[in-house]
Amino acid sequence: MNAVPEARNPPRDLTLHRLERALKERVRYRFVQPQVFMDEDGYRVESPCCSRNVDPSGGTIAIALLKPPVGEHPCWTLCARDHQQQAWVEKERADQIEPLLDLLCLDSERCFWP
Repeated sequence: MNAVPEARNPPRDLTLHRLERALKERVRYRFVQPQVFMDEDGYRVESPCCSRNVDPSGGTIAIALLKPPVGEHPCWTLCARDHQQQAWVEKERADQIEPLLDLLCLDSERCFWP
């Protein structure tokens, strides 16, 4: 019998991959590498604080949270981090993730990359 070889790496989450790819096309602070993490709330984006407005040492800060559709909220939710209150603030909802990725990557109001 032929045994099926074990997968060396688990399959990548496609939404995580889409988010990472979209962030490469962002407008602000293109010289830093944001990272995307999956947690219990959704997809958390962290980035070095280039402006030093939040972290004077330029350390990594949380900038965005994308919550997938669940339960009574059957749409995607994009949140920005309020660093003074240490809380996520809802910015926009959409049926599809693409408009939220555009909003995050453009960041014309500087609410994600402060």
